[in-house]
Amino acid sequence: MLDWNEYHKQLMGTIGDIAKLSPDTVKGYQTLSGAGKQTGHLDEKTRQLIALAVAITTRCDGCITVHTDAAIKAGASKEEIAEALGVSVALNAGAALVYSARVMDAYAAKAG
Repeated sequence: MLDWNEYHKQLMGTIGDIAKLSPDTVKGYQTLSGAGKQTGHLDEKTRQLIALAVAITTRCDGCITVHTDAAIKAGASKEEIAEALGVSVALNAGAALVYSARVMDAYAAKAG
């Protein structure tokens, strides 16, 4: 697939370049990214498991490499990560089912 460690290193370098060109953009992202930590309601491992579940939904390879690393550092096991990903897979399937119902409703409205 990918050399995730090399990709992570390249990504951080490129984001560093972006930060030099547009520091407020990266600073704004960092503010958003760290905002949840301020409340203390979720521990770091839970936050990272959620981030990984969202990463696969948004199809963000950069998110995958960064948050996999962070999840491991926060103590997440392979099994916990797999379970979080399973929740995301189920939600995506559920969303497809809900939108299938919307198509059928649109069909009924259009077909008369």
